[in-house]
Parts: sequence; C-alpha cells; structure tokens
Amino acid sequence: MAATTDAAPPRLTVIGTGYLGATHAICMAVLGFDVLGVEIDQSKVDRLNSGTVPFFEPGLPELLVKALDSGRLRFTTSFAEAAEFGDVHFLCVGTPQQQGSEAADLRYVDAAATELARHLHRRTLVVGKSTVPVGTAARLTELVQRIAPAGDQVELAWNPEFLREGYAVDDTLRPDRLVFGVTSAWAEAQLRAAFAPVIARDTPVVVTDLTTAELVKVAANSFLATKISYINAMAEVCEATGGDVTGLAEALAYDDRIGGRFLRPGLGFGGGCLPKDIRAFAHRAEELGVGQAVAFLREVDGINQRRRARTADLVRELAGGDLTGVRVTALGAAFKPNSDDIRDAPALDVATTLHRLGAHVTVVDPAATDNARRSFPELAYGTDALSAAAGSDVVVLLTEWNEFRLIDPEAMGAVVGRRRIVDGRHALDPVKWRAAGWEYRALGRP
Repeated sequence: MAATTDAAPPRLTVIGTGYLGATHAICMAVLGFDVLGVEIDQSKVDRLNSGTVPFFEPGLPELLVKALDSGRLRFTTSFAEAAEFGDVHFLCVGTPQQQGSEAADLRYVDAAATELARHLHRRTLVVGKSTVPVGTAARLTELVQRIAPAGDQVELAWNPEFLREGYAVDDTLRPDRLVFGVTSAWAEAQLRAAFAPVIARDTPVVVTDLTTAELVKVAANSFLATKISYINAMAEVCEATGGDVTGLAEALAYDDRIGGRFLRPGLGFGGGCLPKDIRAFAHRAEELGVGQAVAFLREVDGINQRRRARTADLVRELAGGDLTGVRVTALGAAFKPNSDDIRDAPALDVATTLHRLGAHVTVVDPAATDNARRSFPELAYGTDALSAAAGSDVVVLLTEWNEFRLIDPEAMGAVVGRRRIVDGRHALDPVKWRAAGWEYRALGRP
C-alpha cells in the first residue's frame, strides 16, 4: 500500500458530463473535493451550472444543488481551464457501439484525451473511467505523453466505474470496491487521495495494472449478462416442457454457489452498458486472436434478443394470433425502473415490434416518456397506466416500475376492453391477477 500524506486534497476535473461524468463530478464535490466538470456542449454546461441534471437519477438533483451551493463544483467548456485547475483528471466520456460494427467507438475518448493533453504543463494524473477495449489505456498513455507539454510527467491510470442506473449516487459514494490500474506508486497515491473519503469507509481497493483494470469492467458485465441470459435460456426450456421458470429460479437461488441476484427471468437486459459491452468485448477478443474464449457471449446476446421476440409472440397469442387493429397498452419504456434511459430498451423494442405487426400501441412510463416520444414518434403515449389502458385489448408489462407492480387488477380490469395481460418482467402476482378474471401469461410459465 502506498504511503499517505498530509498534503491538501487534489483538485479534480471530470471530462464529460453524461450519466457517468455528471454523477461522478457531483458526488465527489459532495464528498468535499473541489471539482470542475468539462463539457463541450455549452447548453449542458449552462443547465448544470443552474442546478439542472440533464437526465433522471434519483437523489442526484438534490446533490447537484448542494454541491453548487458549497462552491466546490462548477462546469466549463474550457480544457485549458481544466488543465490549469486539476491535479487528477477523470475521463468519463461515452464509448458507444460503432455504427455497423460491434466494436466500441473510441473517438470521444481519444478526442477528450487529446484536447486535455494539449494543455497539461505540469505533473498530473489522467484517470480513465470509461468502459474501453483492453489495450486502450496503454495507447492513450503514449498519445497523452506525446502531445502534452509536460511529456512523461503526465501519467495515466484506469479506474473503471460500476454504476447501476437508479442507484448511481449510492454506488459512487459507497461502492462495493474500487479498482486502481496504475503504473507507479505515485499514481496509486494520487488515486488514494482522490478517493480518501470513500476508502475511509472501509471500501476494498484492488490495485492492479492498466490491462487488468480495463478487463475488470467488461468481465463483470459479461458475467452478469451471462447469468441473466442463463435463466432466460431455462425459461425457453420451461416453455417447451411445461415447467415453471420462477420455481426453477427460486430453487437455484438457495444454492449459495449460484445465488439469486440477477437470476430473475423475464424480458432480459438492455441499456447503454451490458449489450454494447459484451459485443465490444467479443469483438476485441477476436482482434487479439482469442475470440473462441468468449464466443459464448454471442449466444448470451442471442438469448437476450430472443426474449424480446418471444414477449411479442405472447401478446399476439393472447390477442388470438393477429395483432391488426389490436389495442395494446405497454407499461414501461425505460430499459429498467428508476431511469429515463431508453438505449437498447427491451420495452421499446417490444412496443415497436407490436406496432409493426399492426397493433395500436400506447406506451406509459413514469420517467422515460419524453425520450421515447422523441425516438419513437410512431407510438402513442399515455400519462398514467389506468388512462392509457382504457379500452385496451392486451396489457403488457415491460419495465418493472414499482407503480406498475402495485396496480390493482380490479381497478385496471374496470377500464380495459379485455382482461388479458403479459407480464414481461415476472413482477406481478399471477394468482391475484387470475383471481380478478385476467388471462395472465409470462415468459417461461405454463
């Protein structure tokens, strides 16, 4: 372990103010650090400086106001100002999937690192937090040191993030572990200083090399995606045999070697992380000549996609085999509850599939309606579940928001045209809904 010092806390910059960057900047300021967020979009800078979080995340708006009021947080478009201000610079820009490829698009990471490096005139630490293909950190080290006026006085480290949307504040302030990929004791000491309040809460710290730190995030996401798809593969088997996947999952969960987390059958995963990360990991492994080692991730992805198609099939079966003119109420648009993120959202994939098959689809979501409407204007949108379900022929639960879980089947039954529901998330009590006269269907259940 590197020795600690009594030096003043490092000043931090956060490059990129998307979901990861804004959350990190706000939470680090709340922890007592002086933080400067950097964003090339002036309108986003203005919104953040005025106290507005540009996305939905429980608890974050209140923390933004607190951080701004403390004087420890502000946002700018100036990389020169950031380079002068910061001792530790966190790269938090996005790495989406490339158009027409499974590879990660690194142009934003490269651009941010290049622009920051141009202004680095003193010893400093650049810390990557973005999810990147293995080997990126080594390449960026060469890039930054070649461009920066300070040369090799600039070091690069990797500190992968493990945020769960809907729980990002807690995951930042009280993470289950910190991973420091470093090449020197100085870099480790800088990172320990930058996370001192978090480490003081007995958070485990794993210190490793750059390559391993890069691999931790994609390996973790691949494992989680595999576990989710495994139980959904069992749902396929249950549908063919008449078994009940919920009972199967419950029995498996009692085995402490397996556990019950992420062993919930249903519509599968989506969002801006798991789908693109497992595809990019498989792509990078093939580039490195070890594609066979992670070839199973292709099937993990395939299982996940099949659950979406099968959910649409269940709706069509309940409707009598033809969706032409059928009124469907889709409960949910976000890829998960407590989020307004619709990236690769299974809910909207199912909704648009039903629309293409001729159904009149009305979507309702507590947070993601505006985002969904912008991306899928062909769908209709409601303001609440009961009004959206008025006259509906089939209701399909696609995102397990708590307010959807708590719907009274009798109250909804009073407004729909037909009492038919597909529970795409295994979030409802089938006994209760069937007792209220509903035809209830769910993936992997007889």
